Amino acid sequence: MTTLYGPADIAIGMRDNISRVRLFDGPLDLKWHHCATTSDFIADLFALPFHASRNDYKEVRHSIGYLVNELIENAVKFREPGEIIVEASMDSDCFKVKVSNIVGDKTAATFQKLLSEITIGDPGDLLIQQIEANAADPDATGSGLGLLTLMSDYGARLAWIFSPVESSNRVHVETYATIPISQSH
Repeated sequence: MTTLYGPADIAIGMRDNISRVRLFDGPLDLKWHHCATTSDFIADLFALPFHASRNDYKEVRHSIGYLVNELIENAVKFREPGEIIVEASMDSDCFKVKVSNIVGDKTAATFQKLLSEITIGDPGDLLIQQIEANAADPDATGSGLGLLTLMSDYGARLAWIFSPVESSNRVHVETYATIPISQSH
């Protein structure tokens, strides 16, 4: 059964004017440096229209790079073997990205539990609560700090679709995100 977490409207409209990057498993394996390299490339590409203003370019590039890096890192960290697909598009006021990968069913269940906790309430309040909880337990993992930071500090809207992969104990996860992009005048 397919399950949606977050607002459905974020998962709509990603089919128009997208750029797609596929990260494949292979002899090099997917590592952390692939996350940064890929997110830098995507940020550079989508920040180009803002090159007339150095400040706009730097801000847009940073916001897109941070968002994409966080989502790709999560996909690499929790994935089952297989490719990770990154699709991105931008219109006049927002940047949209979708990151797709496969996870184990236990990982999916743990992630869904986390999402049910971090997608309710004010992201800023939840971020402070999670920072305090992590300070009390330095061994805590899977806290959602990166996602909460995106929502609180970057105005990101996030949604996830979980779909079981037939005849396996694996789940296809699509993570959708959109952040506002504006140009100063």
